[in-house]
Amino acid sequence: MTLRSIVRDLRESFGNLSRRNFEAKISSVPSLSGHHRGKSLESASDLQDSLVTNLQGNWASLPPELLRDVMKRLEEDDSNWPSRKDVVACASVCTTWREMCKDIVRNPEFCGKLTFPVSLKQPGSRDGLIQCFIKRDKSKLTYRLYLSLTSAVLDDNGKFLLSAKRSRRTTYTDYAISMDPKNISRSSSGYIGKLRSNFLGTKFIIYDTQPPYNASKLCPQERTSRRFSSRKVSPKVPAATGSYPIAQVNYELNVLGTRGPRRMQCTMNSIPTSAVDPDGVVPGQPKELLPRLFEESFRTTASSRYSTDFSSCRFSEFGGGPLREEGGDENAGDKESPLVLKNKSPRWHEQLQCWCLNFRGRVTVASVKNFQLIAAPAPPPPASGGEAAPEPSSQTHHDTVLLQFGKVSKDTFTMDYRYPLSAFQAFAICLTSFDTKLACE
Repeated sequence: MTLRSIVRDLRESFGNLSRRNFEAKISSVPSLSGHHRGKSLESASDLQDSLVTNLQGNWASLPPELLRDVMKRLEEDDSNWPSRKDVVACASVCTTWREMCKDIVRNPEFCGKLTFPVSLKQPGSRDGLIQCFIKRDKSKLTYRLYLSLTSAVLDDNGKFLLSAKRSRRTTYTDYAISMDPKNISRSSSGYIGKLRSNFLGTKFIIYDTQPPYNASKLCPQERTSRRFSSRKVSPKVPAATGSYPIAQVNYELNVLGTRGPRRMQCTMNSIPTSAVDPDGVVPGQPKELLPRLFEESFRTTASSRYSTDFSSCRFSEFGGGPLREEGGDENAGDKESPLVLKNKSPRWHEQLQCWCLNFRGRVTVASVKNFQLIAAPAPPPPASGGEAAPEPSSQTHHDTVLLQFGKVSKDTFTMDYRYPLSAFQAFAICLTSFDTKLACE
């Protein structure tokens, strides 16, 4: 029996344990014949659970050496979607298989593959760009992110990753981001974050439900707790829990387009500047997605001052400077300051009479929304005492494009990202380009 047939039989075995098929098989079980057949569904559920337990136990009893060999072959053969769903199916068999899959299937940073849902919150590949595309639906104000399965820019076949829905308010705009393609709301179990803009569409804040490594510095409890009414938020749930401002995107004012194309700057508060170094790392990478435990707090924040009062604190507190703990060293190294991304400056093409960027064939339609982001060079550390300031080191790695976004048809846009950005962060940044900016163009 081949490896692929084993996986197919495994998936079919679990699929046959649905309630409809299970109830159809009750009549053939001797112990449930006669008057026992009409008992409540609780007995049926107990028997179904026992069958699942026995089936999982049989598969989990495989020798570890054999199981590891099977997983490695499956990981190597099914490297692309849709065949990669067999790897996900194996991780759903039992705890033993799940731990084995986690040990063999590496993070996107090293393998460049998006396998499990947590991969959407982990940094992209170090070796190259992960190619994706976004489909826009203007009538429903929704945006869907897909993983490209081919190199063609106009190929509609893709693996669904994320979705977003725009909601226009009086003084701001919200984009709810979810892993559910249909239920795109903060009450959905697939909700993983949101994007919020000011009235002019020039400043955006990206919120994540996953706590970053420096969550204590991003959400000071004494500041956020004063903005909630005790009647609206349960005292058992901290007000800042479940919504972490991990990044801010600012667009430079450009009335009537006198300064050329759009200019943007992204301050990644959850990624240190040292992450773009050859040996840099992104601390606090999630190993699993946290369940939705604070849905009530999300719903009540919609009417609170925390959600609507931009001028008082939210956009001023995260203005792009280094985030430091209270009482910390003000002369801390710039390597711990947040990573700042800026758009790559386009060049003017005399023959075409337009601004141009080299997207290497991934963008085919000229648009004001098109951009490429690179890491802004970190300023040299201040000299200590009477010593001269050190010479700036080579910044060649700062010229690498970390995120590019561009138009290929009326409602289709390509999105390519790489380390240290995750798919969630890249998608949220690209959503800022869709928003109307009256003072930037």
